[in-house]
Amino acid sequence: MPLDPHVKGILDAMAVAGRPKVWQLTPAEARLGIVELAAAADAKDVAIGRVANGEVPGPGGAIAIRVYTPVAPGADRLPGLVYFHGGGFVIGNLDTHEGLCRILANETGCRVVSVDYRLAPEHRFPAALDDAVAATQWIAEHAPELGIDPNCIAVAGDSAGGNLAAAVCQRAKAAGGPLIALQILLCPVLDQPGETESRRLFAEGHLLEKASLEWFYAQYCPEGTDLADPRLSPLRADDLAGLPPAHIHTAAFDPLRDEGRAYADKLERAGVAVRYTCHAGMVHHFYCMAGAIPAARAALKEAGAAIRAVLAV
Repeated sequence: MPLDPHVKGILDAMAVAGRPKVWQLTPAEARLGIVELAAAADAKDVAIGRVANGEVPGPGGAIAIRVYTPVAPGADRLPGLVYFHGGGFVIGNLDTHEGLCRILANETGCRVVSVDYRLAPEHRFPAALDDAVAATQWIAEHAPELGIDPNCIAVAGDSAGGNLAAAVCQRAKAAGGPLIALQILLCPVLDQPGETESRRLFAEGHLLEKASLEWFYAQYCPEGTDLADPRLSPLRADDLAGLPPAHIHTAAFDPLRDEGRAYADKLERAGVAVRYTCHAGMVHHFYCMAGAIPAARAALKEAGAAIRAVLAV
């Protein structure tokens, strides 16, 4: 299947505009760029039951969170979904993923907690992961205060956030908790040293590019960091047995497609229940452009229904 026409229109418009590539920008400029993209393409005016901002303690200080309660929740205590935004560990924030988190809350019936972990290069590896682990642990321990069922907490994320969600599950398994009921990975980056067919095919011209990945990791990782460390490349973990069930979503025209599929396959071989979906015609970050790509909103609705079924909302 070719590129979705709405996706193609966005890519063509970006090419005509001649904007600098991510790796040609400073982190501050790149952060502005994703804010502008969200303003243009994120789903707008998604009705929601309630939005509340707060903080949780972290290893580097307070971590901002945003809690989304779905429309007509139906109960005081709901399943929880801890969400980590994407952006290569360098860009993105609570606002750039506002529409996505609202849709997920409504479609899953979960109380979604979006986590504003520390970004690089100001805070390098493993700061983002340390924050993600700390936030998940705190949310699990204080679930009743948030109106969340402590026995029904999922973690989710997109791109770098998907990396964090996968790594949080691996850390929780090693530490004996917290209990995580489901992991949802949207176009996750899972094997930074990997050389896959999709990374070769879509190295340029499909939103996320090879040079972008290299730039993000150069910002995030101190010199000499082992990129095969499972904390950075969860696909490299030796033993995936005993991890939470997984819903993994990839995009057909995403350089990260093949590592998402490889992680799904490796989890299945380890005995983990996996639901894998590759979205035809889509590129990386499509899920955050549901305001401009009708198929993205439909995909999120379907993904939300699958999550709802697992968490028995």
